Amino acid sequence: MIYSMTGYGKSVLQLPTKKVTIELKSLNSKNLDLNARMPSIYREKELAIRKVLADKLIRGKVDFSIYVEATAEDTSTQINTPVVKQYMEQLRQVVSGDEVELLKMAVRFPDALNTVREEIDQDEWQTIEDAIITAVNDLNDYRLNEGKVLEEDFNARITSIGNILEQVIAMDPERIEAVRERLLKGIEELREKYDENRFEQELVYYIEKFDITEEKVRLKNHLNYFTESINSTDSNGKKLGFISQEMGREINTIGSKSNYAPMQQLVVQMKDELEKIKEQLLNVL
Repeated sequence: MIYSMTGYGKSVLQLPTKKVTIELKSLNSKNLDLNARMPSIYREKELAIRKVLADKLIRGKVDFSIYVEATAEDTSTQINTPVVKQYMEQLRQVVSGDEVELLKMAVRFPDALNTVREEIDQDEWQTIEDAIITAVNDLNDYRLNEGKVLEEDFNARITSIGNILEQVIAMDPERIEAVRERLLKGIEELREKYDENRFEQELVYYIEKFDITEEKVRLKNHLNYFTESINSTDSNGKKLGFISQEMGREINTIGSKSNYAPMQQLVVQMKDELEKIKEQLLNVL
């Protein structure tokens, strides 16, 4: 079971005096890269929020937002009445005008408005915290669904590489015989007498240098290990990345040792499938 790092989660909360919307978006990243946006009243809770998100999301470029919309008469800003009246009195001594005009000027002066710092209501915050967990779970469900799509693609490509590898294994005796005939033809074209026993010894040595038995076995083991890791209970994109690197090493070695055009064509096909796997692995948690 694997999870994608791409996901979206949302939770909407209606409180007595406000509507709170919590949004989470995530994309792929090597580590957890968290960007949090929230009203200043909730800033003191930012570290706690980051810890929750780090524990549950693990990895990815995550955008976390809290939006607050007032739905009732609830304001933290109040008119400083004594100061405004004093400003108006002083203005009357300078200019003449009606009360409305004087009031418009007075409220623009410093300290005409008082902003009372809001305190977090703990019961309200507990409700918001529960909504954050709901949004996180929503995002993880999204990641799981995206992961199922990736898993199907991986299984198809791993199966394709395995089928091509079987063609390589079936072609290997033909390749060895072709190498032997090519060497024998080269010797005969020299029109020189040669020791057949010595030639066979040299041929065995030469063919051993191009033997790909170990690479075929290791590649098959890596394919099986990749499939087992996909089906494990945890999602580990980094582990799958390491396995794909080992697969690439074996495929490259088979290509360099093959010395046979039909087999090299099969190697190119395996490389193409593996590159597509590597591209998709960048998005696995």
